Amino acid sequence: MTVSKTAVAKAQPAKTATAKTATARTATEKTAIKTPMNKARAAEAAKAREEPAQGDEDQGNEAAALQLGELSELLGYAMKRAQLKVFGDFLRCVAPLQLTPAQFSVLLLLDKNPGRNQSEIANTLGILRPNFVSMLDGLESRSLCERVRSTNDRRSHILLLTDKGRAVLARAKKLVATKHEARLNELLGPANRVALLEMLAKIAGEF
Repeated sequence: MTVSKTAVAKAQPAKTATAKTATARTATEKTAIKTPMNKARAAEAAKAREEPAQGDEDQGNEAAALQLGELSELLGYAMKRAQLKVFGDFLRCVAPLQLTPAQFSVLLLLDKNPGRNQSEIANTLGILRPNFVSMLDGLESRSLCERVRSTNDRRSHILLLTDKGRAVLARAKKLVATKHEARLNELLGPANRVALLEMLAKIAGEF
């Protein structure tokens, strides 16, 4: 079957008209994006993105309202919570000296017990040997104490405070007494402080 040139010529305007119509629709769709209706939808979408933040806040409020139940009656839980508070305040007080409660305790014992070996100090404080050795490495690297091989037992080392260690300890004791312990004394009062120390000593020694 043969298509005449006239028929082809008639079909071409129809295709051109179709293409122009499609182009016009595309332009209309692009224009529609900028209409107030689409701006409103964009605003709604932005608001929806902010809603999870509000949800997180609500979850935080729910967490604050949690009931402790039996936890509030457990001595171990109460003591741990109190320890966290006390340790946090201690760290803030001695922050300029960069000492932890355990490091401060070691320096105190070395000051009162010069020449004792590291096993005795570690056992008195209840610190595991690997952890204690690591702590001593840190203190020794800061020139706060030194390990000296014992003359009685070459397998062990005795511990001594350095001059710098005594100076740092003196500053730490002053900060602890005037800030940290002073706040605890104000909170508890003299009688409760003595009673609490006695109860804690009883648990540590007899439990």
